[in-house]
Amino acid sequence: MADKTHELEQRADRISSTIATLQAQIQQIQGTGVVAPMGCTVLRYQARGKQQRYWYYKLHATSPIFPTQSGKMTKYKHLGKAGSAAHIEAALQVARRTQIEGLQRAIDALEQSWLDLYGNETTTE
Repeated sequence: MADKTHELEQRADRISSTIATLQAQIQQIQGTGVVAPMGCTVLRYQARGKQQRYWYYKLHATSPIFPTQSGKMTKYKHLGKAGSAAHIEAALQVARRTQIEGLQRAIDALEQSWLDLYGNETTTE
């Protein structure tokens, strides 16, 4: 019985340690710069001039979160042309958000695993 308890504690410690490692990775990512709000993506769109078509980029959110000059909120934030400072920064922000979401999913799964260890004492194998 003591061996099973010791093994259970070791598994729980490994899960807790891994969760702490993943949380540290999230903090490290957050420390590198701004993280895009959840649900934001960088989209490419076309504007037509009199003789040419131009490609621009915008940050698109699932709900209105960006303020406009009139004070209203919108789902879009104009980023300009490909390679502009705003375009690159938005791409990095979205990449950070994607990395954090993946790490958070792993943490959530590990937390559920930890609960499984202690949630039903008869299935600790």
